[in-house]
Amino acid sequence: MKSPFAVAALRLPRPAALVLALALTGGSAWSQAMPEAPALGASAQALIEHARQGNPGFAAARAEASAARERVSPAGALPDPRFELELMDATNTMSGRSASLLPGQVGETRYRITQPLPGWGKRELAVKAAEAQATRADAMRDAAWTELAARIEALWLRYYAADRERVLNREALSLLQGLEELSLARYELGLLPQQAVLRMQREITAQRLALVEVEQRRTGLAAGLNGLLGRAHDAPLAAPADPPPLPEGLGPGALFEAAASANPEVQVAANGIDVARAERARTYQDRLPDFAVGVTNNRPDEGKASWDVMFEVMIPLQQASRRAREREAEYMLLAAEARREDARARASGELGSAWSMYAQGRETLRLLGHTLLPQAQATRDASRAALASGTVDFDSVIEAERQLIDIRMRQLQTELETRLALTEIRKLTGEFK
Repeated sequence: MKSPFAVAALRLPRPAALVLALALTGGSAWSQAMPEAPALGASAQALIEHARQGNPGFAAARAEASAARERVSPAGALPDPRFELELMDATNTMSGRSASLLPGQVGETRYRITQPLPGWGKRELAVKAAEAQATRADAMRDAAWTELAARIEALWLRYYAADRERVLNREALSLLQGLEELSLARYELGLLPQQAVLRMQREITAQRLALVEVEQRRTGLAAGLNGLLGRAHDAPLAAPADPPPLPEGLGPGALFEAAASANPEVQVAANGIDVARAERARTYQDRLPDFAVGVTNNRPDEGKASWDVMFEVMIPLQQASRRAREREAEYMLLAAEARREDARARASGELGSAWSMYAQGRETLRLLGHTLLPQAQATRDASRAALASGTVDFDSVIEAERQLIDIRMRQLQTELETRLALTEIRKLTGEFK
């Protein structure tokens, strides 16, 4: 027979039934219904998303871009008006009274309000210049993010390689310890000299030292990742999972086109050209005068109050300094254009180097995985079988094991270098944005 609670849960909508189940089971149903989120450190992408909010350097770049965007609206605003208070005949010489600094207690008090007015088109150009600077700040923020994401992925790849190297070292240590037991058994039977046993023990000690070294390196890489994430150096990180397979059909043509247009440094340099052009236009617009208008209220000590209207024109008389500023603006534009071409050239050169390393790594991995590694495994198996039959000595078995370990380590190192080259390619083509 069903309990009243079970019947009530069946009648409730599904969300309400889930809440009731949580209340009755103490939350265990929720922990079973909701899948656990992957632990931080298992993938580079999770670390990158965490760094978007936790890295202090990127937070500073993001705040600077927001600050630049806030400068756009004030750039086109009118200057603040000025208020002036003028006390005429403050010594009261004309009236024969004592001197005073109070309005209404002097010969005449004047109240003046003046509003400066920039010349025609200057406010619009100021807005365009501020927008260009804000766009460049956004590009600089994106470039900072691309650099940070690439650093995190590269460091995570080294962390992944150290973790896999630790696994390989432990496997190799287990194999060598198994051979040590076999060598000791053969030594006790008089079938193996003492030198072979000692060599095996040296190999085991060397493998243990390599394991200690890779453990320390893995700990240091984890601390470096935590630093980029804005976490404590000893914050726990999950063991890295296998990264996605290397992409197939990665053609260099499209990559070089992307590097010429979407590269973050090229984008920053291109936005620098827009800023230089806007500043040049503002500089040339300074040939036109600025203006000011104002009203003055005159209040004499004796007599009626009156009003004055004022119109002021700034005379652009200092032509030598103005021409120098115009030449400066032209040179700044030339420098900005040269920086863009330099950024394109550097991106192309770095991409060519990264592409060469990636292509070489892919081919090396293919040869190692399909040719050299199977050969080394076959040699190791054949040497073990020959040892069992007594046709080879123990040194041959140790050498075969050592060659297999070296090939696996080389395969891991080649995979690391290939993936690092791919990370560099992604950074240069702006994929991390």
